[in-house]
Amino acid sequence: MASQKKYIVFAVIGIAAASGAAWWFQKPGQPQRSEAPADSRGGAAAKGGAGRPVAVEAVAVRQMALRDDAEAVGSLRSRRSVVLRPEVSGRITALNFRDGERVRRGQVLVQFDDQLPRAQVQQSQAELSIAQANHKRNQELVAQGFISQRSVDESAANLEVARAKLALAQATASRLKIVAPFDGIAGIRGVNVGDYLKDGADIVNIEDLDAVYVDFRLPERLQGKVRTGQTAQVAFDALPGVRYSAVVQAINPQIDADGRAVAVRGCIDNRRLQLRPGMFARVTAVFSERGDARVIPEEAIVPDGSSPYVFKIVEGKEPGTRMARRTPVKLGARIPGLVEVVDGLATGDMVVTAGQQRIQKDGAAVRVVELGKPGHGAAPPPPRAAASGAASAAGSSGAAGAVALGDAPAPTGTGSGSPRTAEQPMSAVPPATAVAAAAVVPPLPGPNPCQQPAGSTGQATPGGLRQPA
Repeated sequence: MASQKKYIVFAVIGIAAASGAAWWFQKPGQPQRSEAPADSRGGAAAKGGAGRPVAVEAVAVRQMALRDDAEAVGSLRSRRSVVLRPEVSGRITALNFRDGERVRRGQVLVQFDDQLPRAQVQQSQAELSIAQANHKRNQELVAQGFISQRSVDESAANLEVARAKLALAQATASRLKIVAPFDGIAGIRGVNVGDYLKDGADIVNIEDLDAVYVDFRLPERLQGKVRTGQTAQVAFDALPGVRYSAVVQAINPQIDADGRAVAVRGCIDNRRLQLRPGMFARVTAVFSERGDARVIPEEAIVPDGSSPYVFKIVEGKEPGTRMARRTPVKLGARIPGLVEVVDGLATGDMVVTAGQQRIQKDGAAVRVVELGKPGHGAAPPPPRAAASGAASAAGSSGAAGAVALGDAPAPTGTGSGSPRTAEQPMSAVPPATAVAAAAVVPPLPGPNPCQQPAGSTGQATPGGLRQPA
């Protein structure tokens, strides 16, 4: 029992000693001594932030060629296309063309049995001859006073009726001949000599392929940029490595209410006959190009609501020093990794791309560091042309199923600005090495069929397809 009391006393003394030691080390005077070095370091750091240059990374504003464009998908169609159908029923007696051969305007392609109409034409001609003779005789008799003027009037009316009958018989006979309405290429017929066709039955299609149309759709927000006469680059999955130039010829004045898209039609010179109606096309509509656009990396932009700014590096008050000047900028187009500066900076100005968070105030001293990275501190390599992006609302707006690939939001980086606006679908003009893989087909000599009216295409050589130049 005495030993247990002894243990209890020792335990109480130990607890009291531990509590006293804890109080001694945690009394108010001790933290001040332990935290003083930290406060002194913090104060020194604060003072050093005001007087010591802040290490930042920076690049120079550079110029590059930018192209205001938008990408879409479309389909090809013939400049003129028609399916020949008879206006009257009849039996085919002659087919004056071969499948896939070139035909001329006015060439008789299909001949129906016209024995009865030809007989009616001969009968009408005979009646016209009799009416002319009677009218001439009556004119002579009325001059001599043997008949009245009424007889002359009746003979004149009979003459007009005979002429009308002849014209009707000739029109009926002409309907049994189907001619080519324009120069083109015949398709594959589905009839043969001896077939009896009802009126309106399909015979063969005729396609004018000297020029083809490419129909595509653009988002309605771009309808203020597209104009007739602008160019577009058209690529085809069926013809890899080849691009054609198209000229915008027509813009639908009505916006498609389903997909909020505007329909655009371009014309392509197809005298080589490499393009066919119905082909899938990838269209890059070019609104404008400029080679002196000022661009900086996206990470240099510091967002501030609707007023983004950058830190421009300028000379300090003392010789050999630099400081960061807060400079508001007006942004333009965005491409992957770069943003155009429309106003606020000049070519060659240095802007901070990393370290904006350490700049406490406008005019703080800075020191540009080199991290030894490839290309650091120099102009970044030209990005590839924006060939993909977010599908626009036009992607579900009609038969063409167009999407605006040039309107994709650019990737955001550290301190990047506001998202890319839809009114600025820009892309960088690819270098010559990139274009070589998909060269634009040069135009052929002679008048461009896209610049001629659709009704004046000239004469074509019959007897087969025109050989590609």
